[in-house]
Amino acid sequence: MAASDTSRVARIRRHLRLRKKVSGTADRPRLAVFRSGQHIYAQVIDDGIGRTLAQASDMEVEMRAVVGTKTDRARQVGALVARRAKEAGLETVVFDRGGFAYAGRVQALADAAREEGLVF
Repeated sequence: MAASDTSRVARIRRHLRLRKKVSGTADRPRLAVFRSGQHIYAQVIDDGIGRTLAQASDMEVEMRAVVGTKTDRARQVGALVARRAKEAGLETVVFDRGGFAYAGRVQALADAAREEGLVF
C-alpha cells in the first residue's frame, strides 16, 4: 500500500468513527465538508430522508471568479453554503469535518458559515 493509500484509508476510518456520533436530522441537518487536493465541497444533509438540502463548492460558475488561495476559496464556499441553507429555512446544523483535521481550509469554511449566521 502506498503512503497516499494509507492516509486515505485513515481519513475514511476517522470519518466513519465520527459518523457514528454525528447524524443530520430535519431540525439539525449535517454540514458535511469534503476537501480534495485542489477543491472544497460542502453539503447540508438531512440523513433521516437522505436528501441534500443545500450545497456549494468552489467549482461552481460563480465561484470561479474568486481569486486567491485555496483557503480564500474555502471561506467563500462556507459563506455561500450558509446563505443557501438559510434560504432553505435552516438556522442550526451539526458540523461533519469528514475525517479531516479542523484546521486550514476546513476551519476557514466553518468560520465563514458561522459568520453568515449558521449555528453549530
